[in-house]
Amino acid sequence: MAVTREQTTELLKKYGKNEKDSGSPEVQVAILTARINELAAHFENNIKDHHSRVGLLRMVGKRRRLLTYLSNKDIQRYRRIIEELGIRK
Repeated sequence: MAVTREQTTELLKKYGKNEKDSGSPEVQVAILTARINELAAHFENNIKDHHSRVGLLRMVGKRRRLLTYLSNKDIQRYRRIIEELGIRK
């Protein structure tokens, strides 16, 4: 259901500068994307779960703000992260 600690450490190793770098925008976007994908699968079985839907919308908004920050700060990092995660078309 939730993103496990092992999945989080894999995302930290893959997108972070080191394995304890949980604050960089790339890592935060990757973790949020994993959580969003799992919640999207949850809604296929639980259509009427509106409380979780509100949380999903908050996560999508936070990911959008982080991506906007990253695109303003460094466009190459932004393009790389959306390509690797498959977020945009």
